[in-house]
Amino acid sequence: MLSRVADSLYWMSRYLERAEHAARVVELQLNLMLEQDPDSVDRRWSLVLTALGNKEPIQGDVFTAAKEFAFDQITDGIASARENARQVREQISSEMWEQLNRMYHETRSPELTGLWEDQPTEFLGLIKRKSHLFQGVTDTTMSHDEGWHFIQVGRFLERAHATAQLVDAHFREYPQNPDGVIDSAVHVEWAGLLRCCTAFEAYCKVYTADLRPGRVADFLLLNPDFPHSIRFAADAVQQSLETIHRATDTRRSANVTRLAGRLSSGLTFTPVEEIVGNLHGFLQEVQRTCVQIHSSIYNVYVQYPIEAALAGR
Repeated sequence: MLSRVADSLYWMSRYLERAEHAARVVELQLNLMLEQDPDSVDRRWSLVLTALGNKEPIQGDVFTAAKEFAFDQITDGIASARENARQVREQISSEMWEQLNRMYHETRSPELTGLWEDQPTEFLGLIKRKSHLFQGVTDTTMSHDEGWHFIQVGRFLERAHATAQLVDAHFREYPQNPDGVIDSAVHVEWAGLLRCCTAFEAYCKVYTADLRPGRVADFLLLNPDFPHSIRFAADAVQQSLETIHRATDTRRSANVTRLAGRLSSGLTFTPVEEIVGNLHGFLQEVQRTCVQIHSSIYNVYVQYPIEAALAGR
């Protein structure tokens, strides 16, 4: 596969996953405002900005800044996903292009912009549904070859990094009680964290509705079956990179799979008790490894020297 094709498919998927994640987090927070203490609004929206990766100083009203940051991340993400898809139009299905192109134009329409101003939860729910539809269309209309696997790598690498960032921000904002029991005053916040990852109902099937920080961390980090857990995402990245490695059959691509394997193994074999004891450090390491995998993907599949390609290295 040409490096430009792999690059565009990878980024198309990452940008769309980023937009969907931002829509999910902000929609949940807007709904929680009905149940939260008005005096803590700034604190909670500062948490949202941190969870979405904002690095800039907050100017003016925190709520307004968070909404603007999320709106830009959503609309810019969809625009960037569409542009990458346009560059490899011949590599994706017509249904994929039609769905993403329609999504782009709708987010630029005055009607949808007005919906964001008047009913932001409706706008965000629409973004989520259209993102899910695109993922379903991709899985059912595109051959599951190298290109599809680059899409999976982009989606799940972005998901692993974003979820680690979200969980890290939440646990630092709401430290655990020594006895592991969640204070009733912040119970809604912990339920909100699970809902941000569409995990509340799945969590309850495993642990019932008894929310405890250790169990929340265990589920969101280490559950092998839930699609929004970090372990599930890491396993998906590893599996797709191994498939790409077998297809390309180069020694250099083994470096990428080793990094992905290290991330997956760390999440598979590290006990949750050990993780919770240094959760911030562990999640920071997850994010660093995601960045290393991204850099390695670029070095091997996108920006590799032509001499290395000719030599099969």
